[in-house]
Amino acid sequence: MVDADLTYLIVGAGLAGAKAAETLRAEGFTGRVILIGDERDHPYERPPLSKGYLLGQDDRDSVFVHETAWYAEHDVELHLGQPVTTLDRAAKTVTLGDGTPLSYDKLLLATGAEPRRLDIPGTDLVGVHHLRRLAHAERLRAVLASLGRENGHLVVAGAGWIGLEVAAAARSYGAEVTVVEPAPTPLHAALGPELGAVFADLHREHGVRFAFGARLTAIEGQDGLVLAARTDDGDEHPCHDVLAAIGAAPRVALAESAGLALVPAAEGGGIAVDAGLRTSDPDIFAAGDCAAARHPLLGIRLRVEHWSNALDGGAAAARAMLGRDVSYDKVPYFFTDQYDLGMEFCGHAAPGSYDQVVVRGDVGKREFVAFWLGGGQDGRGPRLRAAMNVNVWDVTDTLQAVIRAGRPVDPGRLADPGVPLESFLG
Repeated sequence: MVDADLTYLIVGAGLAGAKAAETLRAEGFTGRVILIGDERDHPYERPPLSKGYLLGQDDRDSVFVHETAWYAEHDVELHLGQPVTTLDRAAKTVTLGDGTPLSYDKLLLATGAEPRRLDIPGTDLVGVHHLRRLAHAERLRAVLASLGRENGHLVVAGAGWIGLEVAAAARSYGAEVTVVEPAPTPLHAALGPELGAVFADLHREHGVRFAFGARLTAIEGQDGLVLAARTDDGDEHPCHDVLAAIGAAPRVALAESAGLALVPAAEGGGIAVDAGLRTSDPDIFAAGDCAAARHPLLGIRLRVEHWSNALDGGAAAARAMLGRDVSYDKVPYFFTDQYDLGMEFCGHAAPGSYDQVVVRGDVGKREFVAFWLGGGQDGRGPRLRAAMNVNVWDVTDTLQAVIRAGRPVDPGRLADPGVPLESFLG
């Protein structure tokens, strides 16, 4: 069967799905490419939703992966505003929300993730927000501008990356901000207490208040409007709006109903895929936030929710669908911009996976590179697991190469700004 007779179907019209469709055409696939999304908007990128677009610096059109005309020009069929309700692996069909059946020869699940919800009283009030979709960002952007004009107060539940970026955006509009976080510092699990404190100090300098060691227990309101947020330490935080930024869960319901292998939620969740992004069904692949891939370089199964994983993973899955020999081993990467702090992080350093953190540069001035080191039990020295450069630029490619090389590194030399990072490549 020539590929002109084949139908490749992509469920999930986000960045991963759009890049998969783009790659299929770039690689010469001439069959049908069908891209299905449950949002009415064309595929867009998510980082601007908590960065440039939310800040009012970028316009709406800047978030889209392709111009609208690109899809017709490349013969990519779009079904937008249509959820997929069923997946029949035996018949190799999916059914859309309006009852339309679609057959496939190969299927890519790029269903993404959805924000975790607060399970407390008051979440049905008008002023309770999430940030995951473009519609969320549009609404939140208007809310932050209003809060700034009226000296309003935003409570953010969660001091992760999204929570901190929204806090920074809210302060740029002039809103008052309180961040409620159960851990003792922001980004505690991701960065540890010392480097988490860097972000706490940054936000405090810009007027953000923190309530560490606390969780929201209720959101009080009247006539549908938010009046205050209560925490389990007995405090009440008067406010006008609340953002729930307590993480995201992979969207696996379709895969689960079809009997595909999943990773338990306690282990990070997601659709289990091999290094070629193939699921337990050889004709179904998964990429992006929903996929938990066996990582050839790191030697673990890993689910990554960041922009670069959708960008690269969608393209890799498309090549795998075409029968290419794919081993998806990209070093995880993400970035953030908050006030005058710009940061890039690469690698993977889960709690318990590293032994020490080494810093070169000036933490007080927020111009430094931090290195997470682990291993070394063989007597040859530790290896670089992850690195974070803060207001230090043009080093990410080198840092990723050092991680990929897996060679022993000397912590003292690593901390010395006079030692070129390239020297750790051998």
